[in-house]
This record gives sequence, structure tokens and C-alpha cells, in this order.
Amino acid sequence: MQRKNLVSIDDLSKDEIMKILRTAQYFEENPNQKILDGKIVATLFFEPSTRTRLSFETAVQRLGGRIIGFSDPAATSTSKGESLKDTIKMVSNYADLIVMRHYLEGAAQYATEVTDIPIVNAGDGANQHPSQTLLDLYSIYKTQGTLENLTITMVGDLKYGRTVHSLLIAMRHFNPTFRFIACQELQMPEVYKKFCEKEGISYTEHTDFNQAVIDTSDIIYMTRVQRERFTDIMEYEKVKDLYRLRNCMLDSARSNLKILHPLPRVNEIDRDVDDNPMAYYFQQAGNGLYARQAIICRALGVTLPVE
Repeated sequence: MQRKNLVSIDDLSKDEIMKILRTAQYFEENPNQKILDGKIVATLFFEPSTRTRLSFETAVQRLGGRIIGFSDPAATSTSKGESLKDTIKMVSNYADLIVMRHYLEGAAQYATEVTDIPIVNAGDGANQHPSQTLLDLYSIYKTQGTLENLTITMVGDLKYGRTVHSLLIAMRHFNPTFRFIACQELQMPEVYKKFCEKEGISYTEHTDFNQAVIDTSDIIYMTRVQRERFTDIMEYEKVKDLYRLRNCMLDSARSNLKILHPLPRVNEIDRDVDDNPMAYYFQQAGNGLYARQAIICRALGVTLPVE
């Protein structure tokens, strides 16, 4: 298998997505292996991260590889004015793979143009977050037994939420029905609604997170209103607490309903929801390890016993 970048979820066909999910299942059953012995992975995080960075680094270590990189660009030469191009080309001398998060949309694509080693996008601005999407898909598949014909309700920050943008694009292969729940300031961007129309994906928009929507959902995907995406703090304060999931709101939900969240959460899911069997966001984060093991092996061209 040849080495492959993962910049956008668009890079993957339906068959490739399903193979990655099967590979994630393989790693869930066999997480500790030495198949990356001698390989070095650079994790370059120009933007803060906890789950994504730690799960990528854990994935490398459980597969026997080694890690270099940084989680604080202030401690690197970028703080001295070094360009992204120079940073990527310099790190390419030391690593077999670069996993990168950057605050600018398009940064990961740009990185692929200035180096020959594979790039995995760990989030670029408000654009995409393909590794999160693959762990989301794996979580949905595990809990629903299928990815086909599901009703998925996305709640909160749909304007800046790169996780919902990537998930929407990936689900085009599986005939979903979407509900978009957001205030006027944070509605799903027109480009993604036009994408749904072009792909024949059914969706409805709501400003009210009501019981009827909850009771007819297979997946509820909650999101945090991201303070870091706002230039006007007053606008953030105005919208940050508009949508909140409480345990009592799940009393009449479908038995198969699962609550997902890319984390971190602030106030959008009450703590008492955590003990509800429908809450799946911590298991979802755990699935990130297996999905990212699969992504790393794909990027490095590692052959595995997976059909």
C-alpha cells in the first residue's frame, strides 16, 4: 500500500472509509503491536489540543513508533517568525509522517505541497477535522450497527464547528437525514447546505431544540460554542448557553439513541446526562485511539490483515 495524505474527508471513498473502520475494529481487538518499529511521527500542534494530540501520540506508541513535535508553538522557531513552509520542510528531515493541527484553514493542504512525506490533518481552523470524523463514524457504526439511513441531529455551533462539517461530508455515502439546530448567528454555512442539496441529502433547520426532534433522532451530536472563533466577546456571551441537553429531555427518546460530542464540553450537556446509557461521548473519545491507529497505518502504507 502506498503512503497517503489525509487532509480532508473528501480524500476518502466509501470503500476507503469502511476499510478504515474495519481496521479500527482490528486495533480495538489488538491495540498493542510493534508494526511502526523504526518509524518517527511528528505531531505539530499550532493550536491547543488535548484529546486529538494525546490519542495520536498514544496510537503511535502502542504501535511501537516514536514521537517528536510540539504542542506549544510559542516554544518553537515559529515564535521567531519562521514560516509554516520552513517548519514543515525542516521537520520533514526528521520524521516519516507529520500530524498537524493549525489555526488557518488550508494549512494542511499547503503542507502537502511543500513536503513529500505524508500529512495527516488534525484540524485546520473552522474547515475540517477528518480524524475526528473517522472516530465519529466508528462510534456511530459501533452503536447503531450501520451507517445507513440514520437521522442525525447536530446542535450548537454549526458555523465554526469543523467536526460537524467533516461528518456531514462523510455521511453523503450513507443516505442520512440531518437536523441542524442552531441560532441565527451559528447556523450551518450555505456551502454545506448546498452540498446537501447537490448530494440529495435530506435536512431541516431549527432554532428550537425541542422534544419532537430529540425523540426522532438516532444520533444527537452536541457541540461547544467555540469562544476562540469569535472576534467579538459580546457575541460569544450572547449565544454560548442557548442549547443545553438535560437528562430529563431523554425520557422518551428512541432506545438506540446515542449522544455524541467531540469534546471538550462547557455547559451544553448537563453532568447528570453522563450516567445515562445514551451518553456515549467518553467512549467516543476512546474510539479515537483505534481510528487514529488505522489512519497512521494508512498514511505510512502499513499492510494489515484486514479485508
